Amino acid sequence: MQRNHLAVAGAAVMVGACALSGPAAAQDLSGSRQSFEKPSNDRIILGIGAAATPVYQGADSYRVLPLPAIDIAQGPIFANFRNGIGVNFVARPKLTLGSSVTFMPGYRRRDVPNGIDRLSSGAGARAFASVSSGGLIATVGATQGFVGSTRGFVADASLSYPIVASRKLILTPSIATSFADRRHSDRYFGVTDEEAQASGLAPWQGKAGFKDASVLLTAIYRLDGRFSLSGSVGATTLLGRTATSPLVAHKTLPTGFLSLTYRLSR
Repeated sequence: MQRNHLAVAGAAVMVGACALSGPAAAQDLSGSRQSFEKPSNDRIILGIGAAATPVYQGADSYRVLPLPAIDIAQGPIFANFRNGIGVNFVARPKLTLGSSVTFMPGYRRRDVPNGIDRLSSGAGARAFASVSSGGLIATVGATQGFVGSTRGFVADASLSYPIVASRKLILTPSIATSFADRRHSDRYFGVTDEEAQASGLAPWQGKAGFKDASVLLTAIYRLDGRFSLSGSVGATTLLGRTATSPLVAHKTLPTGFLSLTYRLSR
């Protein structure tokens, strides 16, 4: 198993897409914002944030990352936390279909046990669909890595239910899961024979299967007509064979994210 060490220029723009190390953490709240703040279809929402996240999925340590907060839509073009930078081919009130390029995280050599190679961050081509009915928002997506990282395939599905608690507060509970192919599982969680000798860990090879499940609660509080404060708390648990990787110190880990955003136009 060889790991690709290419860096992806400009990946920081989309780092929020995976900041919380679980698919639910990346839940696109643009639909919630539309019902809450009643914006036009075109919008530019920018801000700053910070995420408390494991250094990799299943890790024994955390770090706090400063992150940009971005939600931009200009016609069919968009940039947001969940889906990256791309185009919506269908953008109706209850149905969205699109494709994009999105960030795929790796990990640093210092974050994994001694003897384990680093895994560079990368980018993937993503296709997704989101359907809204009865207040529920269901999203399915598929991402194929094409540079850096694992270059593997990951599919995800999530279900969220935005609740307008007051004129200023919206709460969105979400659940999600993701499926990874053998290549992604092997390169992200695997331990080669060479790495086993160097690290003292047992060799391990990944297989295709469901990778994780997540729960998340997001709150958006409108400070005024333009400023909003957002926060998320959640947890992700690794599933099946993935949870048995020698790199996994903790099967279930909590995460958190906080941001302050500003709407450039109403």
